Amino acid sequence: MIALNNHASGRHFLQIPGPSPVPDRILRAISLPTIDHRGPEFGALGVKVITGLQKIFQTQHPVVIYPASGTGAWEAALVNITSPGDAVLMYETGHFASLWQKMAVRLGLAPEFLALPGTDSTTGLPRSWRHGVQADMIEKRLKEDTLHTIKAVCVVHNETSTGVTSDIAAVRRAIDAAKHPALLMVDTISGLASADYRHDEWGVDVTVSGSQKGLMLPPGISFNAVSPKALEASKSAKLPKAFWAWDEIIEMNRTGYWPYTPNTNLLYGLSEALDMLLEQGLPTVFARHQRWAQGVRAAVRAWGLEIQCADESVYSPVLTGIVTPQGIDADALRKSIHGRFDLSLGAGLGKVKSRMFRIGHLGDCNDLTLMAAISGIEMGLKLANVPLKNSGVVSAMDYFAATSKI
Repeated sequence: MIALNNHASGRHFLQIPGPSPVPDRILRAISLPTIDHRGPEFGALGVKVITGLQKIFQTQHPVVIYPASGTGAWEAALVNITSPGDAVLMYETGHFASLWQKMAVRLGLAPEFLALPGTDSTTGLPRSWRHGVQADMIEKRLKEDTLHTIKAVCVVHNETSTGVTSDIAAVRRAIDAAKHPALLMVDTISGLASADYRHDEWGVDVTVSGSQKGLMLPPGISFNAVSPKALEASKSAKLPKAFWAWDEIIEMNRTGYWPYTPNTNLLYGLSEALDMLLEQGLPTVFARHQRWAQGVRAAVRAWGLEIQCADESVYSPVLTGIVTPQGIDADALRKSIHGRFDLSLGAGLGKVKSRMFRIGHLGDCNDLTLMAAISGIEMGLKLANVPLKNSGVVSAMDYFAATSKI
């Protein structure tokens, strides 16, 4: 019989780009006794977390909370504003953009998938998976849509599979420049509370996110932040929806309740996470993640390896994707590092499977946890006989020592 409690000594290092490690403070909050989800104490909790989330999304408008993964919030975003056969313009930046597009097909929509053509000459990887959204391509396509058949533009803010962010404000400017009425829908499942994100200021209509990344919670809660324009569109949308429908949830949320049983104890954890983030202030949180990312990239450059994101201006502060040299299977490398050093790294997904791995630097993290991860990777690279130019450990250590802790 397999012993389920057969853990290695010491702590496991979870450096995947989500689910991220959950702080003890949040775990303690989640462990509190469950309360009546129709009682007055719960109503106060509901109002608190919704108000706090508005600050995190930087919006004055409703934020809907679902007891579901981010995939559920993807579906909620689509079914609330579209009708069967509607055209939606989506942009391929990686695996998760591709999955959202596949969902649109399964829901009976007609998604058009834009992408940078061709492959990268250095790595042979798809160009679209090494760059952010090209807003000019969206503008051009919308100008061609003179009958305004495209109902929404869907993009990913922080592509978890590649470590590439996208300029969401530029996408809004492109839609406006095309004088097109399409709604702007954004997935920031891995970006929220780690990378700067401004729902209202950037003119986003529906923002999708989840609990298990920058919010430092276990998986199981997801969100839609909704603009007035999106709410108006939902009144005439005809895709079937019941559980995901915004109208009933938003109405009951006004007093802190839900039309069904919410995930009470995860909401305790969410309340604590919001306290932690807002006590620090979002500018501090974002600066800390940028600093961690720069330290990790210093290590990658020292090793002489290729960063998956080919555009320095859109490097993700949440994770760094690393392309392994030709002939080095990234999955085999990850397996070796996990078995030898009890360190989990993110896998390459979809079109970059086995060609790259990912280091998460988000949430409940600090300089020393990142130094441990970099050390484990460097030892794993040496065991795999990957030629390294210099020590990434020394470069990262020098960077963190020379920059002030945030």
